[in-house]
Amino acid sequence: MQNPAASAASSRHYFLHNDCFSLLTSSKTFDETRQLHGLSLKTGTFINPSVSSRLLSRYTAPEINNLRYARSVFERIPDPSLVLWNMIIKCYIENHRSHDAISLFCLLVREFPPDNFTFPCVIKGCSRLNAVEEGKQIHGFALKLGFALDKFVQSSLVSLYSKCGSIESACKVFDNMAEKDLVTWNSLIDGYARSGQVEIALKVFDEMPERDSFSWTALLDGFSKSGKIEDAREIFSKMPNKSLVSWNAMINGYMKSGDPESARRLFNRMPSRDLVTWNSIIAGYEINGRFKEAFRMFFRMLEHDFKPSDATLVSVISAVSESAILSWGTWIHSYMIKNGIEPGGVIGTLLIEMYSKCGSIENALSVFQVIRRKKLGHWNSIIAGLGMHGMANKALELFNKMRERGTEPNAITFVGVLNACSHTGYVNEARSYFYLMRNEYGIEHTVEHYGCLVDVLCRTGHLEEAKDIVENMPMRPNKVILMSLLRSARIYKKTDIGEYAARLLIEMAPETTGSYVLLSNMYASEGKWEKVSEVRERMKKKGIKKEAGWSSIEHEGVIHRFVVGDRSHLQTEEIYVKLNEMRERLKAAGHIPDTTQVLLHVQGEEEKEAELEIHSERLAIAYGLINTKARKPIRVVKNLTVCNDCHNVTKLLSRIYKREIIVRDNTRFHHFRDGSCSCKDFW
Repeated sequence: MQNPAASAASSRHYFLHNDCFSLLTSSKTFDETRQLHGLSLKTGTFINPSVSSRLLSRYTAPEINNLRYARSVFERIPDPSLVLWNMIIKCYIENHRSHDAISLFCLLVREFPPDNFTFPCVIKGCSRLNAVEEGKQIHGFALKLGFALDKFVQSSLVSLYSKCGSIESACKVFDNMAEKDLVTWNSLIDGYARSGQVEIALKVFDEMPERDSFSWTALLDGFSKSGKIEDAREIFSKMPNKSLVSWNAMINGYMKSGDPESARRLFNRMPSRDLVTWNSIIAGYEINGRFKEAFRMFFRMLEHDFKPSDATLVSVISAVSESAILSWGTWIHSYMIKNGIEPGGVIGTLLIEMYSKCGSIENALSVFQVIRRKKLGHWNSIIAGLGMHGMANKALELFNKMRERGTEPNAITFVGVLNACSHTGYVNEARSYFYLMRNEYGIEHTVEHYGCLVDVLCRTGHLEEAKDIVENMPMRPNKVILMSLLRSARIYKKTDIGEYAARLLIEMAPETTGSYVLLSNMYASEGKWEKVSEVRERMKKKGIKKEAGWSSIEHEGVIHRFVVGDRSHLQTEEIYVKLNEMRERLKAAGHIPDTTQVLLHVQGEEEKEAELEIHSERLAIAYGLINTKARKPIRVVKNLTVCNDCHNVTKLLSRIYKREIIVRDNTRFHHFRDGSCSCKDFW
């Protein structure tokens, strides 16, 4: 006869179990489910499979989707069924933990054979990871277990192969499908479009029994990315219901085809916009070199209460780097600090590059120092920046510190290190690091590494050694290497080496302006005016024009650009008065103009001196002296290399006016302070 107390306990447990299960069945929110979870543990009803299974079902349901609690429940179930394994694997996938989902799948197959619910889910995880090889293994497993013709498995395989670029495999699975739904058709179109086979994508599109907005957008995106903007425009005009995604795809297409005006017109017509829209227009302006518009659109985006993503910041910081407007860069950095955006990862790397390119290496170092988890990209950026600013000792110090901390350098690191040596004339150190990269780290030399070594040899007058390296390097020298050789041949008056480099340059790239200009300048510096005329005649016949030199300076967010002898500026009179003052003060300081830098056939010394005085960087410096506050740095950007006389003049001006003058030319930064330059006259 049953014990009455035991009978009562059993009855109470039965009712508790029924009550808990009933409440779980009707629960709708996370808080309700969590409270019932606690009750089941307190009353001991959790051990009942129907209760624990129901709890797992609620935590993995789309409206809750709480992986932490789902995993906690799953781990307490003694022998979970295949259904429960499928639930937890799907929850990992939905929480973008695909690696963990695939690991769970590997554990599952030791307990149960997967079914037609398991395979689509884990294949989706492979798709998200772009893990096509793992996907192929799972495909083979599905074939072995007889699920090859299941429509859900097939559909997920078409999606996997399409997204991973294995379009032939996607096509084979698609052709074997008895039932093809809209999602599968769309996956195939998307696959062809992604692989650039837009004409086949269009053919598949035409064969579809029905279409939705994704079908149109996938096709549109394919034509846009393939550069077939007119076809994309036609598709866009025919779309019955234009989704926001399709508008964004069209804006991207216009920007990538180099038509920002059409992109902007479309942007203005949009009925609504999302963050992707703003990112597309900002990134588009940046890739088209319209940096000011990119920055303005960033401001407009903030005014419309959109919070920038990492993609937004990447584009706008890159725009500032290329424009070299420091005030924009400091504003963006301040915005990041104010909004708690830490400069880690790619953003940190770009901020370091931005400050380096804007001439503020101190700020670049500050950003580097506050990054808590420094990755190789951060080390590479600061080493390259320091080298560009002539701070080779600091660059090499950080390189050694990086190695001490266990971060191994890569090929990019050594480009930065060798560049640092080059810009400071450290020829022995450059040779040492060049061989260290292969001997200690097994990093093969690329053309960029050879370029750095040749450059430092050229800058320090070792032209014969540089020429020997060029002749024996295992790959063809590029334009940068040959230009270094030609430029230094002119400086060190090695005409034979200069002619050798020029010949190779003209054979390699006959339309390159720099090769003719440097060759002409070499002959001009030696007074060989007949040869100068020959070179210029060749340029004329080929329709090649010398790039006009310019210098720019930013003041209060406005860029002021000057060319040699410029008289178009609103402050021209003041600028030329300041130039006269500069000339008198330079003369008093003992400056003797280096008239060998005048590469025109001018006879008198006075005419040559007058020609030097109106070089573009001097006009920019004069403007800076007039308009910027005393003792504030003057920052000038120049598109060509600084000439020797302007370099000497700027050194003196920095001492005369007690101003730091920072000049960014086409190869490096020059920091002029108190009569000296950071480059130590190696440039």
